[in-house]
Amino acid sequence: MARSSFLIVPAVLVLSALTACRPGKKAATIVPQAPDYADATMWYTVDGDPDGTGADVFYVVSTWEEDWSDSLGRVSHYADVWNPVHRERMGREIGGVAAYMAPGNRFWAPYYRHATIDAFLTRDEAVIRERTRLAMEDVCTAFDTFLKDRDGSRPLIVAGFSQGGLAVVELLKHMDDETYAQLAAAYVMGYKVTAEDLAGSPHIKAATGEDDTGVTICYNTVKDVKYVQSVIADTEFAINPVNWTTDATPAVLHDSITVTLSPEYHTLVVTGYDGAEYKPYKDFINVGDLHSAEPWLYSECIRQNMAVRAAQWRRQAQKQ
Repeated sequence: MARSSFLIVPAVLVLSALTACRPGKKAATIVPQAPDYADATMWYTVDGDPDGTGADVFYVVSTWEEDWSDSLGRVSHYADVWNPVHRERMGREIGGVAAYMAPGNRFWAPYYRHATIDAFLTRDEAVIRERTRLAMEDVCTAFDTFLKDRDGSRPLIVAGFSQGGLAVVELLKHMDDETYAQLAAAYVMGYKVTAEDLAGSPHIKAATGEDDTGVTICYNTVKDVKYVQSVIADTEFAINPVNWTTDATPAVLHDSITVTLSPEYHTLVVTGYDGAEYKPYKDFINVGDLHSAEPWLYSECIRQNMAVRAAQWRRQAQKQ
């Protein structure tokens, strides 16, 4: 989850009071108005493929908000996409990711009502599933809108970080077989794929190398396996995004960082990099793990790999 500062924002638009705000009672809660994905304001887009030879990339941003309250003290567990401050914070990450994913590709990223970090701070899987349901519905709606306008003869890439990685898993379950056939790869950065996820969709297939297509790339990074955060990183499979192996063969990144996959924990263990620029957040993330570094540490590897898998998808499509 990307760290953000707490901001109390007045709720403007649709508010849903669920309980009375009285002593001894839970505070009333509000749900921000749903995004309208026909509105360009709800999208961050970049056309970096003027020659039409690249891929279509659909990216899902991570978590940028804490629980916030309106002027009446009503609490929201979701980002408000109509609030320019919330949208600007999401845009910081999206812009940084677009800087390496968009060149050579067409890039789309929707703003959505992501669940606040407070859901994950509970470390309660039931709470996380309940709170993120609305967010995942937004992402699926955005994806369906995106599909209406895209050229199905182009390779498709879906990617997301943290809560956005969870969204990628849900998109793989959501997409039909025709859309899945267009998939070059799905990148789950800094989140997990569970046994339940695997059982829930034939579209979730673990990547086994650098250029297989229709596959899911999943990774999480720690300084030691004892720091694996189960609600985020307890995954069924992973791959090393530096050397694209699924065994413990170490890889060297930026000449000084060693990245080794633990086949037992399906987690990347990094030495030579401490991630000190990412401060610990409420004793939850960046505490022995390198969660906030996930989309940035391997950015060059991911950029190159997207091109490799998109090109391979095109070669396979030409043979059919």
